Amino acid sequence: MASKMKILLTQDVEKLGQTGDVLEVAGGYGRNFLIPKGFAVLATRGQVKQAEERRAAGEKKLQSQRREFDVLAGKINGQTIRFTVRSGDLDRLYGSITSADIAEKASALAGETIDRRIVMLDEPIKRIGIYPIKIRFMSGVEPLLNVVVEGEAGTLQLPDIADETVSADTE
Repeated sequence: MASKMKILLTQDVEKLGQTGDVLEVAGGYGRNFLIPKGFAVLATRGQVKQAEERRAAGEKKLQSQRREFDVLAGKINGQTIRFTVRSGDLDRLYGSITSADIAEKASALAGETIDRRIVMLDEPIKRIGIYPIKIRFMSGVEPLLNVVVEGEAGTLQLPDIADETVSADTE
């Protein structure tokens, strides 16, 4: 009959559990792999109590972050940022609009720094057009930002999304 032992995970272990979980595992698995590698410690009352306190503090911090991100998301959700760029044939840009460019303008709009890594842009924008871009602050807080890329004078001009009115200059 195999012996079992209670362990407390100190790191996330794939297919086993997450940090702070108290699990019962085979004795050899715990003694010979999890504990020596630093993935777990023996689940004593003190260790379990510390883990619960850390988890509660982590959840409190996460809730605080979520409130901050909700406020920030409210400032930029549905807003429109515009880029006026040089373009060539078939409305192709001479350069491209990257997530760093979008993050810079979104930061100015929000009044706080927005990291380029949270701008969900699969590949740089290389054509004139309107692009809905998601900003992922955290799971569940993902405002949508409208990015309008328009050409300089003489190229395709796009309507203003915020006003939802199309004005055409006729000459």
